[in-house]
Amino acid sequence: MTPPADATAAADQGVVPELADTLVPELADEADELDVDDEGDLVAERPVRVPGRLAPRARRSRPVSVKRRRRSSALVLSLALLATGVLWSLLAPTGNAADPTESEAVRNGQALYLQGCSTCHGLNAGGTQSGPSLIGVGSAAVDFQMSTGRMPLAGAAAQAKRKDPSYSQTQIDQIAAYIQTMGGGQEKPTITQKELADADMAFGGELYRSNCAQCHQVAGQGAPLTYGKYAPALTNATPEQIIEAMRVGPESMPVFGQGQLDDNSAKAIAAYIVASRDATSPGGDKLGAYGPVPEGLLAVLVGIGGLLGVCLWIGARQKV
Repeated sequence: MTPPADATAAADQGVVPELADTLVPELADEADELDVDDEGDLVAERPVRVPGRLAPRARRSRPVSVKRRRRSSALVLSLALLATGVLWSLLAPTGNAADPTESEAVRNGQALYLQGCSTCHGLNAGGTQSGPSLIGVGSAAVDFQMSTGRMPLAGAAAQAKRKDPSYSQTQIDQIAAYIQTMGGGQEKPTITQKELADADMAFGGELYRSNCAQCHQVAGQGAPLTYGKYAPALTNATPEQIIEAMRVGPESMPVFGQGQLDDNSAKAIAAYIVASRDATSPGGDKLGAYGPVPEGLLAVLVGIGGLLGVCLWIGARQKV
């Protein structure tokens, strides 16, 4: 006897033949519960549980060890730091390597400073009651004050006087290099002989007469100021010292920054001062190079004195 077709299909699916009559209607009912859209496509499928067969047991996930998770996090962090370092080394701007000669100059300058300057200006250059702070003054101010002998001070006075320097130029450069590291500041200028020769002295003369001659006089001989101070003579000043004085403004002198006098203008003034003081006088003696006013006054006095002498001589002859 041949089994029914439905029972045969149920047997093929691993279902007991006796349950085929009840299985097929249940499958049909499950199929009726499927959601189908207007075009006949399946929207959502519900799981079908076949009677007589156990549901598959869900696989339980193995918990990840805390130690393994920490190792993974540490590895990821290490790789991220390594990648950051590599990118920084590739993209960061390269700076100039430290000059060992300059570092040695700074160390020597620090030793000289602690030995000869710290008593007044403090161990850290922050100043004391006896001397001002040197932080941020720059190497230009140090070179000017020490190369002109104004520092160290010779004694209490309204204004520090120029004298022979107490340190060699090498030692001054070392102290200046050390002070430059203490907050920066105006650096020591440099001017070559070629720059001095190529400077526009005519333009420098115009700038000197409009900015400097009021205090230092036309020929740079200096003049007295108020309260016991004076504008020093420029006869012994080097081109570097002239530019340094313009940039740092020592004593009563005003500061001339880049906005008032740029580097070319400052070099032109220095070239004019050097050329005017070293030039020969076509009229003979410079008479101290005090300018046309004292020279004219001297000529008048000499002329009047000569006339008075002639008059006295004529009067004496008539009495005889």
